[in-house]
Amino acid sequence: MSEPHSKIWTHVIFATRLGAPFLTPPLDTRLYNYLHEYLLSLGCPVRAINGMPDHIHMLFLQNPRLSVAEIMKKIKGQTTRWINQDRPGQKKFGWEPGYAAFSVSESQVQKAFDYISNQKEHHMKENLADEYDHILELHGLKLPQDL
Repeated sequence: MSEPHSKIWTHVIFATRLGAPFLTPPLDTRLYNYLHEYLLSLGCPVRAINGMPDHIHMLFLQNPRLSVAEIMKKIKGQTTRWINQDRPGQKKFGWEPGYAAFSVSESQVQKAFDYISNQKEHHMKENLADEYDHILELHGLKLPQDL
């Protein structure tokens, strides 16, 4: 086979530095559009991008030539530069160093899409820390010392 072929839906969650509630209107919508276009430029078709002032969820098809770590490094670097250039003289924006990434089976893509699309409603009931812990637990990523 001369070309790699894959279909790996990836759900990624990442947060602003120190959970600062930075991603508010109109920046949030502009950022989601920027992320959409940037992911496409990386060869990662996008299904959903949404979030809250302190974090973002994305659902995209992973480019088989790039690892999740490479994609996230590029996304965080590019968006940090873009946001800081857009706001000269203001407090510097940044992302937390970590992220969570999960594969999503084809049969669960719509469920993941709905979850991401309804972030505002979801966070009326659950904060980011609780959401993150819950998602890690659902995916078997809670280590015994974390319980």
